[in-house]
Amino acid sequence: MHSPEYYSDLIENAISSIIYPSSPDGLYAPIKYTLEGGGKRIRPMLLLATADAFGYNPEKAINQAAGLEMFHNFTLLHDDVMDNAFVRRGRPTVHRRWNMCTAILSGDAMLTLATQLMTKCSPDILPEILELFNATAMEIYEGQQYDMDFENSTGISVDEYMEMIRLKTSVLLACGCKMGAILADASVKSQEAMYRYGELLGLAFQLQDDYLDTYGDPALFGKEIGGDIINEKKTWLWITAMTECPEQMTAVIDEKLTDYLKVKNIKEVYDSLNLGDRTHKLIERYAEMAVEALADAELSEEGLLFFKNLAGKLSSRSN
Repeated sequence: MHSPEYYSDLIENAISSIIYPSSPDGLYAPIKYTLEGGGKRIRPMLLLATADAFGYNPEKAINQAAGLEMFHNFTLLHDDVMDNAFVRRGRPTVHRRWNMCTAILSGDAMLTLATQLMTKCSPDILPEILELFNATAMEIYEGQQYDMDFENSTGISVDEYMEMIRLKTSVLLACGCKMGAILADASVKSQEAMYRYGELLGLAFQLQDDYLDTYGDPALFGKEIGGDIINEKKTWLWITAMTECPEQMTAVIDEKLTDYLKVKNIKEVYDSLNLGDRTHKLIERYAEMAVEALADAELSEEGLLFFKNLAGKLSSRSN
């Protein structure tokens, strides 16, 4: 297998090599802007690494990897519209730099471009690739709807939240893992084990994202800290605090404080419950479960070590 840096370079080269039509610039410039914003590229990396782990040249999987990253960025672009987010990866979001209509239309174009990239594979496996891609896309849309529904709901349970982030976040990581295994013609057992690895890793990944939104360094995180609290998003931290300290949480919410004071006071409730450390323990558990899932993946020792190390790195990241 190759190093994570090798896969990252393949992905960056593929993205920078995409040639967009010269017009209309209003459609394509936001797409280029979005993809040039960087990011961890973890989803395409998982696809390339999994393909490589099962003996398939990762360079031959680059179209599907680029398609996965294109799709992921499409979801972020539309998420920013729905959340009215001002900053993404340290830069103005597309709807802030251009406008809402541009963000919606360029996002639509990104979805189509992603699908076109997915189709660039052997005709023998094309139906399987598209079935996985489309099923994953629908699950992500379901997860986003649940996320929006939760904003105006009370009494959301931790189990409901975990299912929402499984749909909204985890399944795309799982898709990358399984798609890499499909491209490499790995056994069904290996495909399913890699899917489970990606799914569990995705839960750890999103919980870490939730933690960083409250406790992260904005210079490293690339987004405004406290956005989830300001918007009263039903994260694991918020739901747990509402369950264990409902009176204190309700008192802060009802005060109609400035954003700064709201974040400060809610964090004090979190701290009183030791939610920061408790979140870390939960993240570590999901990362451990992801590694345990690899036992059925029929990987080499090198492959096992790669994905084990990756789980550790992603579950302890600072951005």
